[in-house]
Amino acid sequence: MDKKKSAIFIVNPISGTQSKKGVEQKIRQYVDAEKYDFRIVPTRYAGHATEIAAEAAASGVGLVVAVGGDGTINETARSLVHTDTALGIIPCGSGNGLARHLHIPMDVKRAIDILNRGVTECIDYGKINGIPYFCTCGVGFDAYISMKFAQAGKRGLATYIENTVQAGLSYEPDTYEIENEDGTMCYKAFLITCANASQYGNNVYIAPKASLCDGLMDITIMEPFSVLEAPAISFQLFNGTIDQNSKIKTLRSKKVIIHRAKPGVIHYDGDPVMAEATLTVEIIPRGLQVVIGELEERGVLNVGNAIMQNIVDTFNDLKPIGDAIVGDIAARNRRLLVLNRDLLRKLKK
Repeated sequence: MDKKKSAIFIVNPISGTQSKKGVEQKIRQYVDAEKYDFRIVPTRYAGHATEIAAEAAASGVGLVVAVGGDGTINETARSLVHTDTALGIIPCGSGNGLARHLHIPMDVKRAIDILNRGVTECIDYGKINGIPYFCTCGVGFDAYISMKFAQAGKRGLATYIENTVQAGLSYEPDTYEIENEDGTMCYKAFLITCANASQYGNNVYIAPKASLCDGLMDITIMEPFSVLEAPAISFQLFNGTIDQNSKIKTLRSKKVIIHRAKPGVIHYDGDPVMAEATLTVEIIPRGLQVVIGELEERGVLNVGNAIMQNIVDTFNDLKPIGDAIVGDIAARNRRLLVLNRDLLRKLKK
């Protein structure tokens, strides 16, 4: 009989929008007790997950599971890089970008089934000015929105969309210089994202072709766009074709240096932080062992596409009403023209 593997489940009680009491109950109910000797440890403050994971790795724990969102995963994973301890994920956050890229189900029981299966892969991770990131990091509008989202006090996709729409109306793009092995380029950009994984979360694909295992980051530069161009960009972010948009420039590199006019906010895995004017971003190949989902998870309903399709369907449903209103206005205008002609004839008499 194989020896049991030790495991620690780090639970962030305030991540996402769902209660963690039910999640802990499912962990106790569904984790394979013949495979894992496990315990559950809740976090009590920011950075606590990093401390717990570091102690676990130093003690030779085989698996540390982050139960939360991308922020909890970041705190946990940064202590596991270049160790023999694997990262597991039960996604309970607002975006869950890394989990979705790894094909880990959003359903808790099915995510636990993935842990019980226990297939691992060694993936890349990145650093921005020395801060580790595992999914995406960036500067510009996405960093600004991360800051607004962190200040909102409420989590969830609705809050994120509300902040995005409100801020997008007034945000002013900056000019950046980007240095890599091919030289120096200058862009006026709405945002610059350095992606290890393909999406921000919520199936918003900022770098559809990004790979966690190629030793490169996919850099997406979104140039300024008009209000009329925004709906197409939104749709392409959700359906994974944003790299085909004319406002998007893409690079692939091991390391880039981004220069901007002054210090400001950046984000790493959705968490905002103030940083210097010059940003150094690099990929560290094959630095983290992580439990991965099954490829069949690609067939799970794409929530983003469903949302966008609902929007399209709603507009289609409203179109007959709009046509009727337009037709009514046109009819009234025709009647007014007739009345005006009649009035002019009478005045000429």
